[in-house]
Amino acid sequence: MKRRWKIVLGVVGALVAVGGGGFIYMLTADPAPAKLAEAGPTGKRIAANSIFANYYPASGAGPHPAILLLGGSEGGLGSDMRAQALALQAAGFSTLQLAYHNAPGKSAKLKNIPLEEFARGIDWLKKQPGVDAGRIGIVGYSKGAEAGLLVATRTPGIRAAALGMPSSVVWDGMAGENYMLGSFNSSWSDKGEPVPHLAYKGRPDDRGLMAVFEGGLRELDRNPGAIIPVEKFRGKLLLVCGEAEKLWPSCPMTDQIVARTKAKGANAPIVLRYKDAGHGVMGVPFANPADAKRWVGFGGGSEAGNMAARGDSWPKIVAFLKTELAAPASTP
Repeated sequence: MKRRWKIVLGVVGALVAVGGGGFIYMLTADPAPAKLAEAGPTGKRIAANSIFANYYPASGAGPHPAILLLGGSEGGLGSDMRAQALALQAAGFSTLQLAYHNAPGKSAKLKNIPLEEFARGIDWLKKQPGVDAGRIGIVGYSKGAEAGLLVATRTPGIRAAALGMPSSVVWDGMAGENYMLGSFNSSWSDKGEPVPHLAYKGRPDDRGLMAVFEGGLRELDRNPGAIIPVEKFRGKLLLVCGEAEKLWPSCPMTDQIVARTKAKGANAPIVLRYKDAGHGVMGVPFANPADAKRWVGFGGGSEAGNMAARGDSWPKIVAFLKTELAAPASTP
């Protein structure tokens, strides 16, 4: 800790010497507003009752199963998640693509995001015409997978969760003060209180932020409250990860989730694991190779590996959801 403060103070001193409020600005400035994908002709924008989302109702009278769809640290209503929403809608799922940060009326930074955001989304879904309130699932990736698993363990009645690039723990908030100065806030809050969380440790290296997540996980035994209690989830779980990931250790954290379910006697997750894929491992198959290349740049893996992973995993995700959210067999 003393060494960290010496580093921080040295950086502060250097910035002040060159006329900086740059350091303070870096720590406190909000990120640029996230892009908001339009709902399009088969969806509609929802902006009421503290919900900001795109909603894609399944066609036909129903009742239909419904999905709460959660993007990651990109915030807003991203186009990649919109593609997933459209695919889920076409497969017969009424889908709410929920914006939970960096969107109108939401926190700009991903820190202390109220879990009540997700509860409101689920409650809203259950009340929609044509939705079967007894057949609700969650689909999310990256920080959306972290939130999705946490919400699934705290929300009765969620029957299935399909989560890509997942986390086994709750992390610090994604803000400059956390990365540079230590653990200041959680990613999530509950009833106004930060959810117990794991601090980032160490400094980025030539792989980017991977090292600070690995450093945090090495101290997990000292911070057991940060572990997401997956055994409390009564539904079925599917996890997708890429072994060539370079943003955070999603495959090692997948292994931790699996190990905990085994140790606690809970349902074993289905795991889809891809050797040559990175942080772009989960989602609708890429429309063109340029999309795959963009994910390689910041998320790791190869273009071919990410494309193959999505091509293989997406149909399996849809099949999993159809199985787990199927209507109960009618009784004579």
